[in-house]
Amino acid sequence: MPHEARVRRWLARSRLSPEDVDEVMQEAYCRIAMLPSVDHIDRPLAYMFSITRNLLLRRLKRQQVVVLEAVSEIETWQDETPSPEEQAASRISYERVLAIIGRLPERCRRVVELRKIEGWSQKEIAVHLGMTEKAVEKQVWTGVRAIRDAWSQAEAQSENRMLGADLREARSW
Repeated sequence: MPHEARVRRWLARSRLSPEDVDEVMQEAYCRIAMLPSVDHIDRPLAYMFSITRNLLLRRLKRQQVVVLEAVSEIETWQDETPSPEEQAASRISYERVLAIIGRLPERCRRVVELRKIEGWSQKEIAVHLGMTEKAVEKQVWTGVRAIRDAWSQAEAQSENRMLGADLREARSW
């Protein structure tokens, strides 16, 4: 039910009447209610979209006249939720950035954390830490540059390790 409004908007864009949208939603809820368990549903929004998409395709195929654009739009819908692999990669990248931030000098680290992670304004940071806004701006600039440099260096090292592994593997052939 938390995703109902989003699914209804998507169905409305598929050129369905409000009554048809209600019928498709009701049938989708009936299908979910008939499941013995919902424990297997990892991504409820994607699951709800899949059910409604299938119901809508079935409904359109039963019609005598089908708007081809509607079928095309329905068949090309993709869930925009990141895959588990993308989520894991994002988490690893986030942890890597946090580790880089943790190695910054104390004052710079604190300013970068407040500005970039917690979203404070430069003025708020200046007041909180007893600094000028210009000093905060400089610390943010210095910190972001150090993070970018450390990130580039880590990427280069990772790439070199991968190339070395590829060379060792090639030699073993």
